Formats: sequence, structure tokens, C-alpha cells
Amino acid sequence: MTAENTSSGRQRLFRALPSVDLLLKALADARMAASPCPGRSATAASRDSIAVKQLARQRAPRQEVGVEQHLIELPRAMLRDLVNAYLEHCREGIKSGSLDQPEALSLPGILPGLLDFLRDKSRPHFRRVLNATGVVIHTNLGRSRLAEEAVEAVAEAAAWYSNLEFNLESGERGSRYSHVEELLCSLTGAEAALVVNNNAAAVLLVLDTLCKGREVIVSRGELVEIGGSFRIPEVMSKSGCILREVGASNRAHLRDYREAINGQTAALMKVHTSNYRVIGFHSEVGLEELKALGQDTNLPLIVDLGSGNLCDFAAAGLFQSPQLAQLSRDEPRVQKVVADGADIVTFSGDKVLGGPQAGIIVGSKAYVEQIKKNALNRALRIDKMTLAALEATLRLYCEPELARRRVPTLRMICAPQEELLQKARNLARKLRTRLGAAAKISVRPGTSLIGGGSFPERHLPTSLVTVEAAEGGAKNLRERLLKSDPPLVARIEDDKLCLDVRTLETEEFGLVRTALAEALKTN
Repeated sequence: MTAENTSSGRQRLFRALPSVDLLLKALADARMAASPCPGRSATAASRDSIAVKQLARQRAPRQEVGVEQHLIELPRAMLRDLVNAYLEHCREGIKSGSLDQPEALSLPGILPGLLDFLRDKSRPHFRRVLNATGVVIHTNLGRSRLAEEAVEAVAEAAAWYSNLEFNLESGERGSRYSHVEELLCSLTGAEAALVVNNNAAAVLLVLDTLCKGREVIVSRGELVEIGGSFRIPEVMSKSGCILREVGASNRAHLRDYREAINGQTAALMKVHTSNYRVIGFHSEVGLEELKALGQDTNLPLIVDLGSGNLCDFAAAGLFQSPQLAQLSRDEPRVQKVVADGADIVTFSGDKVLGGPQAGIIVGSKAYVEQIKKNALNRALRIDKMTLAALEATLRLYCEPELARRRVPTLRMICAPQEELLQKARNLARKLRTRLGAAAKISVRPGTSLIGGGSFPERHLPTSLVTVEAAEGGAKNLRERLLKSDPPLVARIEDDKLCLDVRTLETEEFGLVRTALAEALKTN
């Protein structure tokens, strides 16, 4: 047993730990060495950063520069708390015996570990990831990516004052919804439109306005549950209306709706089952039939489309196979639902539409105007950055082909198989060059998912780059990739790490290569 493992030895190690103030000064010197003040001599900068120079010999230049820049931006209070946390980590190491070398506690010895700790702990909790899963609208990874035009619009709205609720023609107060209402009406064929913060809020607001205290008739087979265990019956209950289920879980008929209508009925409602399919012995009542029943009984028809879709995926020979052509039939377009007679239609902005999170309400002007006046609308309204992103996205839809090229969600869904194969081969070549014998790289066919609670069971043919680590296995590699910067999220199939190039941009290949190289500990 060494002296450092005895009680007195541990006490010496505790006393050898640098103080918080000494470490803060060393970090300050590191900042000054990275960004010398004007007029400060190179000799002074060199003298003040001896520990940093020693550190530089132990770290890759890319890492050191990244760390120094990040430390420059850390608030001092946060930095002090993190340094204290690292010292406590060192104390625990001394107690357990895992830290028993005095030289490891000297200033040059402790700085490398401290800087790694700071890099890890001071990163923003909410940050970018690389999506190699092949799920285009990945709910856990932020759903749809925005078009460049939408990103620029958000930056403009965030950085400067705007005419959010100011009418530039009259010079008086205006409506925030005016920025997108005309666009939404033009694109969907509706008479009026309103936008709130998500589709659940849109459904809640519609039902609270038009149906509170009365019954809403819905097919039992359409009582969907969305992500996070939120269910249509619960949303309806919160709105104050009464759910009236009709039909069976697999079949509903027009007579079921007709027989359920009474003096307490406020509306007929149809919910698009965008996140599941009922197959086999199944039937449902179409919009045209429900609209005719609503007109006969003077009841509004409310349609919750969920994910929402403005794109004709079968247009211009977009899909070359019957399986992919089925997409346009699986996910009805908002324009078609409005044309078929729905009085109110609700859908999401950040799913198939490819815009920001929003709940969009379109339909009859008489009903939409009532909804706008609901006091609950104030609590559910969208902010200026969402409006900016939504307007920019909707403008692209004015030319459908432009939307398919510029909206990332549509572009990824519609990517040709030949293009995906070429991307996969390109990535595989780069990985083989960088990783060498550390991993076996292959390209093989696979499938992608659209995701976001849309197009269930519809898989898109894709090309996968598979990575077989020489040591450690696929699960271990995936876990290490989650610790890269930015984290790389992939999937495992047949005990191989799979990278689906559908959801990776070519510009991200360098980051993918670096993440894998670091995870496999190759240079």
C-alpha cells in the first residue's frame, strides 16, 4: 500500500488540490492566451499561460481551440460552480483511491481533466444532433427541419422590431394572424384561417368555442392517442364538450351518426387516423356523406387531420412504385378535405407541412370568426418567430415544385433512390478513408420512415451505410456516438450500426466521420 492510500496520504492529496481561485485564474490566463488584449506583449501572454502550453501538448489542436473559445463565453458564476463540481469529483476520487498520484493534482496535471469536464458540463442542454435514423419527421429530434427561407425569417423576427400587430397601412393596431391568413386561404381554398401553438390546442379551441357543454359525435375507431399519451377523448373533455361515440372499433356506418343525433348535439367530428391503420373487415363514413348529414341536421362538420398535408406526392411522376404512390391516398390533402365540405379543419404545422410547430385552423368564415373571439385564443396564440417561419414556409407552397425542393421535410421524403444510393456510397468512401481497420463499412438497401404520426406502415426504400466496429459491438458504439459533439443518433439492425443517408445532409458527412473516428478512438 502506497503512502497516498493511507489516511495521512489522502490528507496530503486533499491539501495538494488547487483552490477554486487558482483554477479560475489559470482559466482566465488561458482565455487571455487565446485572445490577447491589444498592447499585451507576447512574452507576458506566454508567461501567464505555462499551464495552458503544457495542456496544449496533451490535446489535439482542434479540441484545444474549441475549448478555449467556449470558456471565453462562460459566465463567471457558472464557471465557478463547475470548477467546484470538478474539485468535488476529484475529492471523491481521492476517497475511493482511484486518484492517488500527487502529480495528477498539480495545476498542469489537473487542467486537462478540468477542461474536458467544462466542455461536457457547460454545453447547452438543448442542442443540435445528427439524425442518421432515417425517420424524417422524428418527434424526439425536433420534428421537421425548417427551410432556409424560414430560418432567415426567424432570425429577422428575433433580432429586430416587427409589424407583428401593427397595420402599416393605417398606422394602427393590427392582427398577428393577418400575416398568414390570406396565404392559408389561398393554399387550402378555405374562407378563413387562424393559427395557434399546436394541433392539440387547435382542436381544444375549436371544441371549446363551438361545442362546450354539448355533445360531439365521433366514430369509436377514430379516438386516437398521440405522442405523450394525449388522447382525443381527453382533449374533448378539457374543452367542456361531451363525447358521443358511435360505431365499433373497426366499422362505422352513416346510420350510427344519424341515430346518435339529438337536441344536445353540437357537431359531427371526423379524426384522421394518421398514426395507425385498421385493415381487414373495416369501414368508415366518408366526408361527403358526413357533410350531407350535417347539412340536413344543421350541424357543423369538424375534421382533425393531425399531421396535415398540402403536397400532392403523386404529382409529376414523383413516385415510381405503387407502394410510394399510396402515400398520397394515405394522407389526405387539406385542400381536398376543405373542398369536400368540412366546415372546420385542424392540422399541424411541423409535421408533413414541414414548418414550425403550430396548430392551423381553416374553414368557414362564420365559424373561424367565432373561434378568434374566444378568450382562450389569447393563451394559445403563436409568437412572432413561429409566424415568421410559417409565413416563409407557406410562401414556398405557392409553387408546389419549389416547396418540394426547398422544404427539407418534403425534399427528404421525395428523394430519389438513385440519389440516396450515390449519397451512401459517397459517405461510405469517406468513412473507409478515415476509419481504416477500426470498422468495416458497407452499403446495403434499407427502409426509411416518414414519422411524426403520419403514413404508418409506409416504408420508403433507402440506402444504408453500415458500420461494424472491430471492437466493442454496435450497441456500445451507438452509446459512444451519443456523447459526440454534435451527438450522432443512428439505429441498429442485424447487430450493425446503420446510417440512413435520407436524413443526413451531404454537408454533415464531415461531422459524421469525425464522430465515428472519435467514438472508435482512431486518428
